[in-house]
Amino acid sequence: MKILLVSRGSQGDIYPYLALAKKLKTRGHDVSLNLPFAFEKYAKDAGIPYTVESDDIVGMISNEKLNFKDLLAWTSRVIQQQFEHLIPMVAEHDLFIASNTEFAAPSIAEYTKKRLIRSAYAPLLPSKKIMPAVFPLVKPGFFIRPSLAWALLNSGMNMMAKKQLNARREKLGMTLIKDQAVHAPFHADNLLMYSPILGETDKDWPYRWGISGYCFNDDLPFEETLLEKFLAFIRKDDKPTLFFSLGSINGPLHRRLADWLLETCQKHNYKLVVGCGWWKVGAHLDESGDLFLLDSIIPHHLVLCHCSAIIHHGGSGTTHSAARAGRPQMVIPHIIDQHYWAYRTKLLGLGPGAMNMKNINKDKLEKYVLDLMNNPLYKKNAAEFGERIRAEQGLDHAVDFIEKELKT
Repeated sequence: MKILLVSRGSQGDIYPYLALAKKLKTRGHDVSLNLPFAFEKYAKDAGIPYTVESDDIVGMISNEKLNFKDLLAWTSRVIQQQFEHLIPMVAEHDLFIASNTEFAAPSIAEYTKKRLIRSAYAPLLPSKKIMPAVFPLVKPGFFIRPSLAWALLNSGMNMMAKKQLNARREKLGMTLIKDQAVHAPFHADNLLMYSPILGETDKDWPYRWGISGYCFNDDLPFEETLLEKFLAFIRKDDKPTLFFSLGSINGPLHRRLADWLLETCQKHNYKLVVGCGWWKVGAHLDESGDLFLLDSIIPHHLVLCHCSAIIHHGGSGTTHSAARAGRPQMVIPHIIDQHYWAYRTKLLGLGPGAMNMKNINKDKLEKYVLDLMNNPLYKKNAAEFGERIRAEQGLDHAVDFIEKELKT
């Protein structure tokens, strides 16, 4: 079968799609990828046909002062490009797989009469029980119930995408959409690519859906010499080691966060590993006996298991990787579903929850770090969750779901 996979996003969004593509290829399927420019090398190294569009996610997330107007303009460009580029591509395939951020995907699948599998890395299906995972307020309260929160989110989604989608649908002779947030999940098979114990599901969802677990990509190429240096740093003494990374997130406080964390670690006789990420967080620091800068990619499963605790931005991929490693974790959320994963890690007893970027300072950070590194309950819960998530086999379950849809 010919399968096309399409997604925008950063590492946590794209790496699972690369893993899916490779696994589907080993099962005999003809697979193609449509991803941002930044990941072209990985697709080509895996021998998977690859195409890109003229707009790329990196340019958007690099903007520290991104506002709603910028987001609307970017969304409009992506929708226009996808109708132009993807319709002929989808028409040549048997199955279309796209992340839930691909607003044009349900309309393109409908127009080409192809089956669509719509993936998500958090419970991003409208629910009467679960708050939208992209809301900063992820815990239901007396004034904000899930139904109201979803109504607000749906209104915003329609403002972002419905006008552009309907303009294209009208040109193609298609019925206009009344509500994009309702249309999308009802016109797809929804694959939830996160852990069912780390995230939530709603048994009353009226959509076609399944949950696989997170699709870890453990086959990313990396520098063996860097891994050897990292392991030597870990093994040179028995000091507890804190891992810190903000992944693809960019922001004005990141340099200061790295400074504060290094000062805290030196004060309390810890070592610090900084995953520098896309924006080279921590690169201004001078490496020392207590600091190691991880300035290029090593897969998380080779790194996090050697650390005592993890501080990160709360992306679904990093949250799941920290949980799989069986280590306590703390989230400093910025955008989208990062607040949700901060809420879940606290609720499940895996760490102290979120540190608010607006209120963060050196003293508060130090207090949180000491709790994270020394709380025995976090260690116990994290170890138990690690065993359960390592047993989930999310990648195999996702491919099984896809192949089942191909047969129906």
